[in-house]
Amino acid sequence: MFEMEFTESALEDLRFVKRFEQSFVLDAVERHLAVEPLTATLNRKPLRPNDLSQWELRAGAFRVFYDVDGESRVVRIKAIGRKEHNRLLIRGKELIL
Repeated sequence: MFEMEFTESALEDLRFVKRFEQSFVLDAVERHLAVEPLTATLNRKPLRPNDLSQWELRAGAFRVFYDVDGESRVVRIKAIGRKEHNRLLIRGKELIL
């Protein structure tokens, strides 16, 4: 099992969404990232090099960006955003990766 660690920025991203959406995202993080977070699946994929993170988890309209330290078995959640069509919004502002 991997331990989940949220950056302060990711916690702010999470606080930006409604409470039931927060629960949905947290459930998806626990379900998909606790075991084998470095295995690509339909909902998890490695990203091209960027300044935000190495991996992305898709949870409905939400995107969770994270890095993994395999040695210490820690998943660091770095950002949480919402995908609206072809736009990624983090705290209501568009982000281009």
